[in-house]
Amino acid sequence: MNNVREVEVVVIGAGQAGLSGAYHLRRTGFEPERDFVVLDHSPGPGGAWRLRWPSLTYGKVHGMHSLPGMELTDADPARPSSEVIAEYFAAYERAFGLPVRRPVDVRAVREGAGGRLLVETSAGAWSTRALINATGTWERPFWPRYPGQETFLGRQLHTAQYPGPEEFAGQRVVVVGGGASGTQHLMEIAPYAAATTWVTRRPPVFREGPFTEDVGRAAVALVEERVRQGLPPRSVVSVTGLALNDAVRQAIADGVLDRQPMFDRITPDGVEWKDGRHVAADVILWATGFRAAIDHLAPLRLREPGGGIRMEGTRAVADPRVHLVGYGPSASTVGANRAGRAAVRDIRRLLAGEPEPAVAA
Repeated sequence: MNNVREVEVVVIGAGQAGLSGAYHLRRTGFEPERDFVVLDHSPGPGGAWRLRWPSLTYGKVHGMHSLPGMELTDADPARPSSEVIAEYFAAYERAFGLPVRRPVDVRAVREGAGGRLLVETSAGAWSTRALINATGTWERPFWPRYPGQETFLGRQLHTAQYPGPEEFAGQRVVVVGGGASGTQHLMEIAPYAAATTWVTRRPPVFREGPFTEDVGRAAVALVEERVRQGLPPRSVVSVTGLALNDAVRQAIADGVLDRQPMFDRITPDGVEWKDGRHVAADVILWATGFRAAIDHLAPLRLREPGGGIRMEGTRAVADPRVHLVGYGPSASTVGANRAGRAAVRDIRRLLAGEPEPAVAA
């Protein structure tokens, strides 16, 4: 391949995890462009935040942690989070001189010459000694499949396409999913919709009390154990449960958060259970989460038989040159910050020729 550029580290993705990794590379002496580059799919700063729905104001964001080295201060809680965080990320990239190239689509990462990795993109190719993959999940919304789904005459959309509550005025809406997005959608839509129905595969677990550091650490440890075994990661929220705040309590009291078990089939005009119960619907909103956007890593054959990538910290056990940040236990803003730092520490060890840390049995 012609015009292959050589660097020490390629970072894929410029969301929270990618910028954290880039910051720590810069801070520990890696020179922008000469030693490392950040390749971002988005047309502008902000990562997946720039695609969030307008009604998700900054004041509604759960647990947004500042990037390392620069606090996010004096943000207007009434402004859309997509605007606030995109502006913050842009300022961060400028402040630390991070070499973000965009829009660049990474098509494949494969074995290159001389023990290097070859990163093939829409903007050419880079040869690198190490890779920080920070592509997140937003590009891979998960759509479950149910019998009759193709017969539904109404509208089906995913959280990734959620336009805000006004668009559902006067409609009968079925919201599928027991996570934070599903409950937020329901509480927003209910005042506009003719009717809402909430269905989840498992009964939702509401968490009383504050989300302490110990609670967070225990939740992350459970997710981390899955990726250590090579299983697909679950979200941290699936372990911690949903925060029971005043708004949620009111929604439960009003009957908005009245969970129904998962339906068995979809009909042309709604959803249906095995016992014959039927709910009419104009819209099915799938708040069913996302999967890791890592298809470009397929040529490296990192996946285990269990379907996930076996990890030790941020390092892929099958290939120590590859680090995944914002994946599994680090798929939160504070986790992404820590993972960025840990990945750079391991990469410095790798490039210096030091032995890898022992892999836990």
